[in-house]
Amino acid sequence: MGQITLIATAAMGVESIVADEVRALGYDCQVENGKVTFVADERAICRANLWLRTADRVKIKVGEFSATTFDELFEQTKALPWAQFLPIDAHFPVVGKSVKSKLFSVSDCQAIVKKAIVENLKQHYGVSWFEETGAQFRIEVALHKDIATLTIDTSGAGLHKRGYRVKQGEAPLKETLAAALVQLTNWTPDRPFVDPFCGSGTIAIEAALIGQNIAPGFNRDFVSEQWHWISARLWDEAREEAEDLARYDQPLHIVGFDIDHRMVDIAKTNAQEAGLADLITFKQMQVKDFRPKDEYGVIVGNPPYSERLGEKEEVEQLYREMGKTFAALDTWSIYILTSHRQFEQLYGKQATKRRKLFNGFIETQYYQFWGPRPPRSYDKLSH
Repeated sequence: MGQITLIATAAMGVESIVADEVRALGYDCQVENGKVTFVADERAICRANLWLRTADRVKIKVGEFSATTFDELFEQTKALPWAQFLPIDAHFPVVGKSVKSKLFSVSDCQAIVKKAIVENLKQHYGVSWFEETGAQFRIEVALHKDIATLTIDTSGAGLHKRGYRVKQGEAPLKETLAAALVQLTNWTPDRPFVDPFCGSGTIAIEAALIGQNIAPGFNRDFVSEQWHWISARLWDEAREEAEDLARYDQPLHIVGFDIDHRMVDIAKTNAQEAGLADLITFKQMQVKDFRPKDEYGVIVGNPPYSERLGEKEEVEQLYREMGKTFAALDTWSIYILTSHRQFEQLYGKQATKRRKLFNGFIETQYYQFWGPRPPRSYDKLSH
């Protein structure tokens, strides 16, 4: 196959973290809004899908060009090397989106791209009809300011679907965002890690995966595993690499607690499904009752935001209680995600740093309160 251009898509605000993950796999990359682009061979499709914790999907970039008329879109799509990727029996649905472009009818763009690909494959394979009974190659035509980008999705279900979330609460945090929250902290696996609003356990579970260097995709399948031109051997090798790099003997001290005992039960079930139940302690507790014995721990919390009417007073009281409780933890680093504009005033302290992130469609700030660095001699797990 040779070199392929790949795009790891990302939520706004986490592109630089995705880029760090791509570089950690050994690939140079370019960072743009919502995506990280890199050039590699087909082995990278396996490795990127298995390892990228904070990306939404991994896509193949088939081509990119300017298109302001349907004729231009048709002819330039038809000129791309589709047979390099699509076999004669490929099932290739086309999806689309258009932003600030003259070609604004997404359904028309999808139909034209589909027709152009069919014409291309007709010439290549010498047939006039395609049954589409084989593996899936989901194609996207994305138009932005009259530039059309054509991609093929290699992931299938979004990469946030790790396979461990059996149950969830009302407003679950995406696994990819949870991993980003952990990676934006100064936490290392030898320090205590606490999520005081654990919900279905996502942040604590992602921390355990990071702490033991377990590939987030280890427990799931990817649509590109069915593709004829990526050999099963490459997938086997990528999974063996993930197994070899995992540090299953790394001890961890991870605690998640929640005021709702039903959420604690759900978190325990999800941790069990992830194979991490023995690494994380989940319990029912209120924030104001938190009194850790350890020093130099890290707290990552995604508390309620008061997005609903009637919750505002309750949530603001919770933020005040958090501020009082956490004020005693002067050696800890504390990270809180919320959309509440007055969080710092209610909490009673100004953050060391803030970072804008999107929790779904909700614009939030990630408030970071940095504690001191632990001394070199500090070994929490021997305490």
